[in-house]
Amino acid sequence: MKFEQYNISPDIKESLAELGFKRPTDIQYKAIPSILKGEDVLAIAQTGTGKTAAFAIPVLHIIQQQLERKRPQHLLRCLVMVPTRELAIQIAGVFEQIGQYTDVKILGLVGGVEQETQIKALKRGVDVLIATPGRMFDLLHQQFIDLSSVQILVLDEADHMLDLGFNKDIADVKRKLPRQHQTLFFSATIDLKIKDLAYAMVRNPIRIQVSPQDPVSKNVEHAFAWVEMDDKRFFLERLVKELPDAKILVFVRTKVRAERVEAAMKRVDIESLVMHGGKEQDNRLEVMEKFRSGEVKLLITTDVNARGIDIPDVDYVVNYDLPDVPENYVHRIGRTGRGVKKGQAVSFCSKEEKELLEAIQAYIGKDIREMTIDKNAYRETIAFSEETPHNNWRQLLEEGNKAAEAAQKKKKK
Repeated sequence: MKFEQYNISPDIKESLAELGFKRPTDIQYKAIPSILKGEDVLAIAQTGTGKTAAFAIPVLHIIQQQLERKRPQHLLRCLVMVPTRELAIQIAGVFEQIGQYTDVKILGLVGGVEQETQIKALKRGVDVLIATPGRMFDLLHQQFIDLSSVQILVLDEADHMLDLGFNKDIADVKRKLPRQHQTLFFSATIDLKIKDLAYAMVRNPIRIQVSPQDPVSKNVEHAFAWVEMDDKRFFLERLVKELPDAKILVFVRTKVRAERVEAAMKRVDIESLVMHGGKEQDNRLEVMEKFRSGEVKLLITTDVNARGIDIPDVDYVVNYDLPDVPENYVHRIGRTGRGVKKGQAVSFCSKEEKELLEAIQAYIGKDIREMTIDKNAYRETIAFSEETPHNNWRQLLEEGNKAAEAAQKKKKK
């Protein structure tokens, strides 16, 4: 079934055609009819499956119909709650693209930026609000947001919201909504905690699950290599310099690590961007735009960019540090190989991270291919680095080899 055959607004169909949406993905095919019927939906679907459009298309259609019937204009009809600023901005962008020919007013509400512009937009009237909990509650307490007219509540990346401790915030929002409202609950995973939260939020939901046996996209070739913790910067340097045209997304474990890796790249004349939760929102937006556009092709980030964020044409994902949470491995490498494109992912695994590697393999249900690096190749990679002059490294290696040969000869005598 094609989108042009759906019973949705011609304005939405026009924008979908322009955006290249022809046929729905599995999650869209299963979710859109139920949402249009007004049913509560519990959907389990990984990022990259098209789930944002799965709720944006029917929500926009429902609101556009109400506006065409001359209902009170631009009351808050839909609230989308998400865990991160980047995801809120991205989802707002999807709503704006799909709803570009409708009269629906959309606002992405995030912290880290001045609130005056957001307050002005709220006063003018907003139909769909995509928000992170922090800024939303700030403006709610200041009485700039009125939830009494909300008909649809969307919880996206609900498992991640639970991990971040937002379950109380979600419950507080539910208490402020009209008794009769529709709840759409989207999550990448379904465990006992998520089930408890979900079934406390939805009434007799339609459950939809789109999760392939292999959680890693078939478009992604992924492997790992044993690399000592202190040597990882040399291997990243070599990868970047041997692939000068590749867009590379590098994941590290902490904010401090992100800054240190950026500094290491700077020492060898490699331009990179760094992003983590400690950065100001304006800076984060600027960084994302530079990386998306390809102005700078190397982005070093924490898991703030692991989930939900759609960055076009990422050629390589590098797990500079293995993630502490196994499922984040899947989210990280899902930043490449999106749509019909192929992607590559490589993990630098130190001896200290062996248990993390084993936990990841247990989570995905299979072994990750090992890239074997022999001793000579390992030494060459370190010698390749411009951080220390080549000749010095080579001299040290040669001296080490000569010493080893001399010791071996002495032993034979």
